[in-house]
Amino acid sequence: MYDVVIIGAGVTGSASARELARYKLNVCVIDKEEDVCAGTSKANSAIVHSGIDCTPGTLMAELNVKGNEMMEPLSKELDFSFKRNGSLILCFAEEELPNLEALFAHAEKNGVPGCRILNKEELHEMEPNISDEAIAAIYCPTGGIVCPFGLNIAMAENAATNGVEFRFNTEVRKITKSEKGWMIATNNGDILTKVVVNAAGVNADIFHNMVSANKIHITPRRGEYCLLDKTTGDLVSNTIFQLPGKYGKGILVTPTVHGNTLIGPTAVDHDDRDATNTTAEGLAHVCEAAKKSVPSVPVRQVITSFSGNRAHEDHHEFIIKELEDAPFFVDAAGIESPGLTSSPAIGVKVAGIVADLLKPEKNPDFNGTRKGVLDPKSLSEEEYAKLIKEQPAYGNIICRCEMITEGEIMDAINRPLGAKSLDGVKRRTRAGMGRCQAGFCSPRTMEIISRELGISQLEITKNGGKSNMVVGYSKKSVEEEA
Repeated sequence: MYDVVIIGAGVTGSASARELARYKLNVCVIDKEEDVCAGTSKANSAIVHSGIDCTPGTLMAELNVKGNEMMEPLSKELDFSFKRNGSLILCFAEEELPNLEALFAHAEKNGVPGCRILNKEELHEMEPNISDEAIAAIYCPTGGIVCPFGLNIAMAENAATNGVEFRFNTEVRKITKSEKGWMIATNNGDILTKVVVNAAGVNADIFHNMVSANKIHITPRRGEYCLLDKTTGDLVSNTIFQLPGKYGKGILVTPTVHGNTLIGPTAVDHDDRDATNTTAEGLAHVCEAAKKSVPSVPVRQVITSFSGNRAHEDHHEFIIKELEDAPFFVDAAGIESPGLTSSPAIGVKVAGIVADLLKPEKNPDFNGTRKGVLDPKSLSEEEYAKLIKEQPAYGNIICRCEMITEGEIMDAINRPLGAKSLDGVKRRTRAGMGRCQAGFCSPRTMEIISRELGISQLEITKNGGKSNMVVGYSKKSVEEEA
């Protein structure tokens, strides 16, 4: 029997797991996918929001600002990429100025420091490529950008090294109350636990409604993006937003921590929780709307597009609490934007709720630090030469677009919660994220996965499930022919 079972290994579940590892608790994270960061957390804007646009007084506003404050020290503790590049919210017409000023008033109410309104001259001096039609903007210096995979994987790895168990390919089918606690029926057997933490993203309402008479409803909200080549990395330095509308912050233009440019997302409500396909209409809208902010955005430099589902709760508010009519069942539901930013603070809040329920002792052996996959590009020439001499695999380039070595891929596979698929390697090392989008490095990466895990290439998938990369042989061997 577990003390705590967390449903979902995205940023919310992984942040909660890491914080719960600070206590002497038997904690397990279960996820229906084959890896952490395989749902909403893998497909988002990679933005650390300042918190200015959240409605004052909401839990969303509170945890956004707290999460923003936590992100920089956390990035140093857990060794993931983060940059506080600042953000701009553009105003394009005189009649919109009252809306801009009303939004600016949120800064003081939400506790967002350093914000100021820029006039047209100040704005264009800061960002020369901004549209001439932009007449003013709110500047938020605490805005930032982060690697969402790096954040999620770092928190999960740190939780695992501190004793948290992770079970993948484990889908929850039913949750019922028993005399001893909560019984979770899964495709891999029943799991008994004292406390359930529901961090299931777009599926969180399903599990909530299994145990509570007070129903909630989550709508999958599709967001489509285009990623541009690194040759565009100096297009803008700040994250560029348009004034928020009914469905969020509109189409943004932002640099990424890895030197690309990202544009998007759309915001389309639909009813298929697993549908993350892009659409021609959506991507066309992204490219056209981005030009409103930055007319020179070079859409011909798009190297890939992707889509993700945001977990939009009907009241647009985080639900983080023990349920009144289901004791020891804790929701972390409705975690849409700014959920990535808020995740470290959400983890603290969830762990606090669980600690109040179970009254555990602190874990004196908790280690809150972690080192990520070594990036040889961060070394001096002398250090890199020494590394290659000691570990020759770091001198063998596998992904030439991103200059990722065999040594990095081996590390990604063999570290805690290591990669088991091509996407798992990609999210940990960026092998396959460059201009050719894995067109050349996939076969070599598959050879390394096969060797390191001792499995046939027929078993290797792109991202788990039935996404096998190889389904058979094109030629039979001499022995088979005989």
